[in-house]
Amino acid sequence: MTRASRARKLATAAVYGGGGVGLAGAALVQLLREEARRARRGIESRTAQADPPTGEGVYGHYRGAPLVLAVLGDSSAVGLGVQSAAQTPGVLVAAALAELAERPVRLVKAARSGGRSTELAGQVERVLPHSPDVAMIMIGANDVTSRTKPAIAVRRLAEAVRTLEAAGCRVVVGTCPDLGTIRPIAQPLRTLARRWSRQLAAAQTIAVVAEGGRTVSLGSVLGPAFATDHSMFSSDEFHPSAAGYAAAAASLLPSIADSLGVWPASADRGLRSMRRDTVRPVAQAAARAAGRTGTEVQATEVHGQDVGPRGPWARLRRRRPPEIPSPAEVDAATEDGVHAADR
Repeated sequence: MTRASRARKLATAAVYGGGGVGLAGAALVQLLREEARRARRGIESRTAQADPPTGEGVYGHYRGAPLVLAVLGDSSAVGLGVQSAAQTPGVLVAAALAELAERPVRLVKAARSGGRSTELAGQVERVLPHSPDVAMIMIGANDVTSRTKPAIAVRRLAEAVRTLEAAGCRVVVGTCPDLGTIRPIAQPLRTLARRWSRQLAAAQTIAVVAEGGRTVSLGSVLGPAFATDHSMFSSDEFHPSAAGYAAAAASLLPSIADSLGVWPASADRGLRSMRRDTVRPVAQAAARAAGRTGTEVQATEVHGQDVGPRGPWARLRRRRPPEIPSPAEVDAATEDGVHAADR
């Protein structure tokens, strides 16, 4: 079975039920459970006990009604592992988006450390009263580590995207990261974690695109360097460091800005490794994106048709991550009049 077939099967199961991951052999199951417990104990013993400040507030010195950026998901959306709100992906994206849009941006957060896709409905309810213009969702890792049935996880994500899009909110989802880069996870669990996380990322992509959103593959949380550069991890070797979160924000920002029509066309000149107009059936696009960090997938048309003989069409883009304000620059901007508070 090809990667595209597996992704399509999992995404279909999200609609019709099923989709669990099966393991053969009681001895192997027991080994994997023990490895999972050991890895979790090691990670939790070194994980920051408290979330960083939310950084909710208004960013940008421009006049006019602010754009509203909602951040939903798990600890990767929260920024667990850093100390300052200015180092979290939500603040980094909000500050950079304000410069691109030349409008203030109000940041609203509903993300929660430990969050799973089954909790997204509640997070959506919390942000909808703020009338968000765009939502950034980072979700999936806890679905894998908690052994949530993939079909359930994908279905709940699809429902969240559907609700937000129906409310006029653009949605960009950072798909499940590649858990095969996590050093505290031993073999053979690490290999299986990589497979599961990539399959989930592909299925997430199919489901999100079907609901009108777009996805960005976080893969090895934003580049091959993450798998080899330990400075990209925080002290627990599971969550990103400030540098890792900055890389995540830089990969998500172009898609968020483009969904609002404020991403400059000139920034996409010379797109790397993939032509601007790479179009494939969505299942193939999802499978390809899952293994290529930073790849954006969104629905498209071919000759005026949004569905081909192999299913809906999707466009892939692999954008060059832009320069994004550093935490120090965001802090300086705050001192110069950005109305944000560490709370």
